[in-house]
Amino acid sequence: MLSCQRPILAVALALALIEPALGQDFFSKNVYPILQKAGCRSCHAEDGVASATRLHFPPDSASNQEIEAFGTSLASLVDHENPELSLLIRKPTNRVAHTGGERIAPGSEDENLLLRWLRQLPKLVPETLASKLSGRSAHKEIGTMRRLTHSQYNNTVRDLLGDQTRPASQFPQEDFVHGFKNQSEVQSIPPLLAEAYSAVAERLARNAFRRGDTHNLIPCRPASWRDAACRDKFIRQFGRRTFRRPLTQDEQSRYVQLFAREAKHSGKFLTGAQMVVEAMLQSPNFLFRMEEDSRPEWTSYIVASRLSYFLWDTMPDERLFQLAAAGALGSPDEVEQAARLMLKDPRAQQALDEFVSQWLRFDRALNTVKDRRLFPQFNPGLAAAMTEETRRLVAHLVWDRKDFRELFTAEYSFLNSDLASLYHLPAPNEEFERVQFPAGDRAGILGHASFLTLTSKPEETSPTERGLFIREHFLCQRVPPPPPGVNSNLPPLSEDKPRTNRQRLEIHLSSESCSGCHRLVDPIGFGFEKFDAIGQRRETLALTFFPARGDEEKRKPTKVELELDTNANIQGISDSEFSSPKELGAILAKNRECQMCVVRQLFRFAQGRTEMPEDRPVLEGAFQTFEDSQFQFQELMIILAKSMALSSDARSASAEGSGFLFRKGERKVAKSDTKRHPQSLAMPVSVDTRQSFRR
Repeated sequence: MLSCQRPILAVALALALIEPALGQDFFSKNVYPILQKAGCRSCHAEDGVASATRLHFPPDSASNQEIEAFGTSLASLVDHENPELSLLIRKPTNRVAHTGGERIAPGSEDENLLLRWLRQLPKLVPETLASKLSGRSAHKEIGTMRRLTHSQYNNTVRDLLGDQTRPASQFPQEDFVHGFKNQSEVQSIPPLLAEAYSAVAERLARNAFRRGDTHNLIPCRPASWRDAACRDKFIRQFGRRTFRRPLTQDEQSRYVQLFAREAKHSGKFLTGAQMVVEAMLQSPNFLFRMEEDSRPEWTSYIVASRLSYFLWDTMPDERLFQLAAAGALGSPDEVEQAARLMLKDPRAQQALDEFVSQWLRFDRALNTVKDRRLFPQFNPGLAAAMTEETRRLVAHLVWDRKDFRELFTAEYSFLNSDLASLYHLPAPNEEFERVQFPAGDRAGILGHASFLTLTSKPEETSPTERGLFIREHFLCQRVPPPPPGVNSNLPPLSEDKPRTNRQRLEIHLSSESCSGCHRLVDPIGFGFEKFDAIGQRRETLALTFFPARGDEEKRKPTKVELELDTNANIQGISDSEFSSPKELGAILAKNRECQMCVVRQLFRFAQGRTEMPEDRPVLEGAFQTFEDSQFQFQELMIILAKSMALSSDARSASAEGSGFLFRKGERKVAKSDTKRHPQSLAMPVSVDTRQSFRR
């Protein structure tokens, strides 16, 4: 009895030491708000600039108990002999050089409160630590709805109906969140999209049978509109392909009734089939991917859909449906075997292209505009060629099983005549032929015109944007947005005072409110300054000053040339000094954070969400496989496909047979399987309100 009481007494004794002095919830109520105000979490998070350090803040959704547990966990980072010498207090006050600069004023009340907490932590006995750390969250159930992206919708109706019109290209634009357009947290259906789904479903169903059953959707030859056997077979087989799992008996009955009513009214079998197709294309069971269900007989169908939409960007084919029906997708070996076969299919190339186009933001290159007076050769055709160059390099590395680190170091590329002219190289014999770069500064993706163009302004380069892109897309580090109300305008250029971008950006680096973030990105971007806003190599900065409107006949444009300083570095990475894209590419290719970022980016695309602390074992295992394979991207795809296909952390809530679909914590929203009530598909829209950091 006494031995059982000893831990309790020890905890009580420890609490007696700490609680009277600080009170209950002292950390969450007094200290944590200070750290939040200082912006510590922006960098010390899973996707923060300081993600490689030992200090990781809990997510935004953390409970009070989890925040208290986090505060207690700081004991491992405290100097127990001299808490005031701990980096936890000396870095945010900038007494020790801190990449983020001074975040807490030395001698302030905020510093005093933080120091009071740090002084208490060494007094906690092991039993107290264990008790408080038990408040840390275990694996959380993740409620998700995976709506078909516009790309997946287009590919699915192509494979389901033979429709090649890509109707989703006319849907309301999708937002990029966490770098991709498929993140589940914003995949609700606003009214405009619901109306678009309704109109397109009607058109697709009509076109499917416009010239009879030319796409062989009917698996039998009906004797008449009354042919119940053929009707039931069509609904059962088409429903399985459309919902990507077998219909329930209730669903089968409802679609039979719908078919019978329409066929009887028109006296035509195909009219009934058309109405069933139209209704199914508006069902949540088609528009949303089933991620989880309590029925074990559907588990293999869930796996089949996860695999097909990750590796093909479209619905499962008949072979996958057969494997699902046989329950042959239940083990890692079975999933790996299926995945390897899927990667040999041409549809895998379209899925890779979709991932690459989003990760590397081809949309920004394709939609950018440039000052025609400065860049007369830039046009939509050249922009398309830029993205095609990058797409072909990635495809070569993936499908020819090359070391994916060559994305950053390749001293060759795939050029057409327009790009060759832009790069001052001879035109290739064939369009997008492999071309070796001459010795110089250009290599890998960082030397591609696509990257250099999309990270520039219409009339000039942007070191800030280029550095930000490196941080976010290749290091997976989220740079905090600028404080509200900050004037981000650079000093204007003038003939009497011409300046380089480095000189103009000194205003950011010398400003207390700007320097903390700009020193993370601007020094990276300076290394690209010998490449202009469309990726042309230049030795000096040529500034052109045009006469004011109305003075064109009196004055000619004036040109000024300035020397460029391209010395650059990446704060937080040792020995990272560079002065060209080629040199930076070599640094990133060898950097573990960059290599892991490739894994994390593919994980986000596959899972439709960002990684969480409990995903670390999966990510580390995937990275190890990637590294052991000499960085073959196909092996990374396979290991992530296995972990994703057999995971149970992605769940969708759908009420059996009732047509209800909802997100956890939201009001249930009734869904209709027909076009007559499209507004019932409308759901709350989540908007990414993060202020752009681009300058």
